[in-house]
Amino acid sequence: MSQMTPQRTGQAYSPPSVRQFSVFLENKVGRLLDLVRMFDEAPNVHLCGLSVLESSDHAVVRLIPSNGDAAQEMLRDHGVTFAVLDLLVVELHEGQTISSMCLCLLGAELNIRFAYPLLLGAGGMPTIALAVDDHILGGQILRKKNFRLLGECDLA
Repeated sequence: MSQMTPQRTGQAYSPPSVRQFSVFLENKVGRLLDLVRMFDEAPNVHLCGLSVLESSDHAVVRLIPSNGDAAQEMLRDHGVTFAVLDLLVVELHEGQTISSMCLCLLGAELNIRFAYPLLLGAGGMPTIALAVDDHILGGQILRKKNFRLLGECDLA
């Protein structure tokens, strides 16, 4: 009698995620306005999240667009230097809090590298962008604890 071995899939679970674009700007009056106006003028992409970290000579602007491909093309066309990072976007429903979300991630010994709220929440619910040490594991844990994760298609 032969034993059956389980089939392995070629792809592992990947949670919904969104792309964050980090743009480095000179810390000069009007630079941020120039950047956000590019999104205002683009017909197929808008800003859903924005965070600015500034120092005396430069600023890092973290952007979450509704359409990552269009944002990437637009930034390249304008000669803007950027880096891309996949983030988890978590929608908080009744009974869910930021502290309960943090507790779930702490239980898995995952660090939150940074977090910021989104400008546009799907369905009017509070929504937060998270960068964690391992976004796949973080996504698995949060979904198991009934947190809703949003993907780029949910932001459009």
